[in-house]
Amino acid sequence: MARNSGAIDVEVVKPPLWKRAIPVLLLLALGATIWSFITTTRQPAELDVVAEATDVRSEVTREGDSLEVTVGWDLTTASAQSVPESIRVEIGLSDTELATVSTQPADRQADTLRIPTPDPGQTASGYSCVSAIHRGRLMKESCTPWQFVLPSAEPATDSAAAPRPPQRQSRRDTAAGSAAGVLRIEVQPSGLQVDPDTDGRCAAWQKQNPERSVWVEVNQKAVAECTGPNGKPTVAQFCAFAVLADGRRVQTRNSGNPYCERLFKEWSAERVS
Repeated sequence: MARNSGAIDVEVVKPPLWKRAIPVLLLLALGATIWSFITTTRQPAELDVVAEATDVRSEVTREGDSLEVTVGWDLTTASAQSVPESIRVEIGLSDTELATVSTQPADRQADTLRIPTPDPGQTASGYSCVSAIHRGRLMKESCTPWQFVLPSAEPATDSAAAPRPPQRQSRRDTAAGSAAGVLRIEVQPSGLQVDPDTDGRCAAWQKQNPERSVWVEVNQKAVAECTGPNGKPTVAQFCAFAVLADGRRVQTRNSGNPYCERLFKEWSAERVS
């Protein structure tokens, strides 16, 4: 009779395949969640393009005792969720703390503000700055300088302001004109926007081209080197005319050029004040 050794055979039962896959699936799900979180939080920083003001330009005119500054601007392209809420516009004088500020809707691209005019014989050096407002915060400013010249019209004492005799004039008229005397000097234009000569480009051009005129059209358009950030000439032409004591209007000796001739005809046609 065979003796029982007492050994027991134990059969190892493996878990089902789907149970073994659970840890792997959990790890994959966790990894996907982390990846989704990272890419989602990084996406706005990469795609959120905020609009900023650019191409700021100013048109300056004199209105009574004020300078009227019309400021225009463009906006850079922005993503749909980053359109600015509003636009901040500021104008001011560079040598003082005087400034005027306004806020405009985001769909506006121009605004007109006022600032006191300079004294006669002075040049107002100013600036125009525009910035977009996004989520209550000011974005990067875009600024452009400008100038406005207000010439003086004081009675002259030098020979340059003496009446310029016409080409055809009798001795009697010449004597009468000399005896009449100059009552006052009028300078035209009475005020003019002149762009600053950035980096001295116009001065350098004039030095290199002494025989050429900077003008394409006087006080309207100049050569590229003498055109500033607002599209205005960086130089200006003024004409001095005289009002005699007997009421006559005459040109002065320094206004004998075609531009001043035309301006004198327009000025002479105005009603004498």
